[in-house]
Amino acid sequence: MNAVLIALLLLPLLGAAATLAPLGADPAAADRRALRLGTAVTGVVLLLTVVLATGFDRGAPSRMQAVTDLRWIPAIGVRFHLGVDGISLPLIVLTALLTFLCAVYSTKRLPDGEGTPSARSFTGLLLLLEVGMLATFAVLDLVLFFLAFEIVLIPMYFLIARWGNGQRVMSANRFILYTLLGSAVMLLGFLLVGTQAGTFDMTELAAAHGKGLSHTTQVIAALAILAGLAVKAPAWPLHSWLPDAHTSAPTVGSVLLAGVLLKMGTYGLVRVLLPIVPDGTATFAPYLGALAAVGIVYGSLACLALALPSPTADSGAKGDLKRLIAYSSVGHMGFVLLGIASLTPTGVNGALFANIAHGLITGLLFFLVGAVKDRYGTADLDTISGATGAALYGRAPRIGALLAFASVASLGLPGLAGFWGELLAMFGAFDPAAGLSRPAFVTYMVIAGLGTLLTAAYLLVVVRRVCMGDPKQPAVVAEIPDIRPYEAVSWTPLAALTVVAGLWPALLLSLSDPAVKHLLGGG
Repeated sequence: MNAVLIALLLLPLLGAAATLAPLGADPAAADRRALRLGTAVTGVVLLLTVVLATGFDRGAPSRMQAVTDLRWIPAIGVRFHLGVDGISLPLIVLTALLTFLCAVYSTKRLPDGEGTPSARSFTGLLLLLEVGMLATFAVLDLVLFFLAFEIVLIPMYFLIARWGNGQRVMSANRFILYTLLGSAVMLLGFLLVGTQAGTFDMTELAAAHGKGLSHTTQVIAALAILAGLAVKAPAWPLHSWLPDAHTSAPTVGSVLLAGVLLKMGTYGLVRVLLPIVPDGTATFAPYLGALAAVGIVYGSLACLALALPSPTADSGAKGDLKRLIAYSSVGHMGFVLLGIASLTPTGVNGALFANIAHGLITGLLFFLVGAVKDRYGTADLDTISGATGAALYGRAPRIGALLAFASVASLGLPGLAGFWGELLAMFGAFDPAAGLSRPAFVTYMVIAGLGTLLTAAYLLVVVRRVCMGDPKQPAVVAEIPDIRPYEAVSWTPLAALTVVAGLWPALLLSLSDPAVKHLLGGG
């Protein structure tokens, strides 16, 4: 199985290199071959993740499996160390699935780029992005984790800057500056831990559970690592790069940014912060919980402001649907951060479940919003809905039904994936770990509960304005096509898995729970 894990990383890297090779004199034919290559490579990677998941020993999810551990840079003690456990395996499968669906989608709907868009460049960047995302969840060395964390920045920057729309260059610059600054601060924390502990190996550091690191060292390292990862999470108030990036990014860029890249920050908090510097984490947990609670309400209020009709035509308060979904991610990831801040198995399990649920549901939402934008020529909610509503139920009933389904899943309807993560995160806050202030965390839980009500409010407003209305009334376009075959292929797995995870939460919790208890206990 360790060969399978290595192949997961090597295959998309070779695929990205292959897009640089000459593919003939006809640029159009070369672009078509590149898109097919991207679909084939990401499809094989997805199959390999299925093999990895099938061969995974579910009886011991807390044990690192498919391990490769080789000396890499002996001078500083860096090792080429890979492995998966019950925490990282679902994220690896999610990453492979979303990348494959984006590749399939792009074969028929390549985003419009600056000048003449090159499918070869797009495919190469998509595959390179997949390498970095998969590596982040598979590496077990702090230096390798930092390198994988950085690999994703350049491909995503160019996907936004070249294939985005609107103020894409400014949004891409803001994305890269925020995340690079956060990564630099995080690296300082890694170096402090590695030099003081004498190793960068994440499994050894987790097993030590802070032994050998003074309280002061742990506090300083935890602050640096937390600040760096909070930018990517994104935690309020370090979130401001996210709405611009999502608004300008192409559809597949938004899907991967929300579905995977945001998870890299919260995964780092669980994998690195909780087990390696536990004393420092406990020091900052109340503050992280407070920021999470504020982020939940702030994101929901921002979405509600964007969802409601503009009071006047020239008020400038029109709401972009992609921007609205981006702000919703701030709120949803707030629940993830709240669960982590509780420092309890229940809360951390809820955070990990919410990670997967958010990737499925928000990935589907961005696909759907992208389809609406393609058909109406705009993602502006006021323009699309007009005075009576966009009437998707009447004009494109399948798209309308899927949009309503994704919306109610996002607001946490019981029986769908969005419910369990938020519920467990709030349970964790209701009874936090010993040493944390229970009144403070109960207050955070109450605030988070208010956020769930606001979430339901703005999503129901969106469904009413986009899906309902009179289809006979004038609209931006007279007729729009319903779901196309390539869209059905790209969207159906996400909708199906949202139902499966909602009805069978033990599928994920049975993997994560033993691994979380192992990390929190310093196993």
